[in-house]
Amino acid sequence: MEPIKHEEGIFYMEKDGQRVAEITYAPAGDGKINANHTYVANELRGGGIAGQLLDALADYAREENLKILPTCSYVVAEFSRGGKYDDVNALAK
Repeated sequence: MEPIKHEEGIFYMEKDGQRVAEITYAPAGDGKINANHTYVANELRGGGIAGQLLDALADYAREENLKILPTCSYVVAEFSRGGKYDDVNALAK
């Protein structure tokens, strides 16, 4: 597996030149980004890849002083647990 790559709007991983996992985001105004989609190929599910991608997105948000608006079901679920993403969760109280 190759390391996580970042382009505007997406963090992703490739294997043998094929994209096998991704988390996408879009500007949401007021210093926010909308985490709107997460995908991990079937053969890689359960291996923590989605969490690694979310960690990369959260680190990016911290570096850029942004908050993440969770609309992707995976991100919503992870944010609902509280804890390590509270500082970047746009919906946290």
